[in-house]
Amino acid sequence: MQKIEFFRHNIGTAEIARVTKVLRSLFLTTGDVVADFEEQFAAYLACRYAIGLTSCTAALHLALLAYDIGPGDEVITSPLSFVATAHAILHAGAKPVFVDVEHETGIINTHLIERAITKRTKAILPVHLYGQMCDMKQVRSLADRHGLVVIEDAAHALEAEREGVRPGQLGQVACFSFYATKSITSGEGGAAVTSTARIAKKLKQLRLHGMDLGAIDRYTKRYQHWDVEYCGWKYNMSNIQAALLLPQLARCEERWRLREAICQRYEKAFAGVPEIGFPRILPGSKSGRHLFTIWVKPARRDRILWRLQTRGIGVAVNFRPIHQLSYYRRELAYRQGAFPIAEEIGRSTISLPLYPQLTHREVERVIRVVKEVVRTT
Repeated sequence: MQKIEFFRHNIGTAEIARVTKVLRSLFLTTGDVVADFEEQFAAYLACRYAIGLTSCTAALHLALLAYDIGPGDEVITSPLSFVATAHAILHAGAKPVFVDVEHETGIINTHLIERAITKRTKAILPVHLYGQMCDMKQVRSLADRHGLVVIEDAAHALEAEREGVRPGQLGQVACFSFYATKSITSGEGGAAVTSTARIAKKLKQLRLHGMDLGAIDRYTKRYQHWDVEYCGWKYNMSNIQAALLLPQLARCEERWRLREAICQRYEKAFAGVPEIGFPRILPGSKSGRHLFTIWVKPARRDRILWRLQTRGIGVAVNFRPIHQLSYYRRELAYRQGAFPIAEEIGRSTISLPLYPQLTHREVERVIRVVKEVVRTT
């Protein structure tokens, strides 16, 4: 029995050729290839500036720092996300304040945000979950009314759109991931986009120790002495990472269409199975289709998960709610039942294989095995 992996990347000959060209060049770190990627990435998202970084976590962290968010401040976000979302807030010295999610989508419930705002709240950090954006028009309206910054966790939502809005168009900064399982990947990597020149400049300095000149400026032009304006971090993207990303970016919509077709087959197949639920794609919303998750009875979830693995189906759990992880229970005193919808989804969710290389036969096998296992476990 051949295993259907949970994920396979899209790296091919074009990416290998582009990286080889960089490896044979003089400059491996942040240089012209990164600048080329940043220009094309910003253009794809219809934002003015993109800043290449080492991860989405780095992007979130630096975005918070760029707006001087730190100790004593609170940032409202979702508990149903990868732990990096909340970690970035803690790294900035602020406190994550969670609000519950929507039952049908798992996305942060924007109707609950306002009641979580206090005099210490400085930002809203919405998470676009599984590929679907939250209601950014409502988030922007709330933020404007209360004088708050909006920083989007768009790690799942590169190709997404909702009511004509794309990531980065209503938030001050949107943050993206190029981790191994993302729709475009450099193994590890990330980016922030913004349309504010001052913030773009600050993010570029913060990603490289706070220096006002990067290596390409110091070593390919007449030497200039550099200075450090901020206590920054080592978060800069390399030319090697950018070379991997550029060919994938050019084909991301084509590959999104392949994932969309697979998701539609999953949805059609599981719609009539009472033991299986899945997140709803809302009207007017284009999901980035980063993950396809199903929801099963919580008491049976782990047994179903393990049986799928024994049947050769790669699976994952996205996500156990952040507030239930040991560190957050210990340090922030979150308790069971604090966010019941996020907790229910966390107990019931299973992510299935979803990537463009899945064949028709593999998709049919996933569907058949999932139905059999769910009905008999």
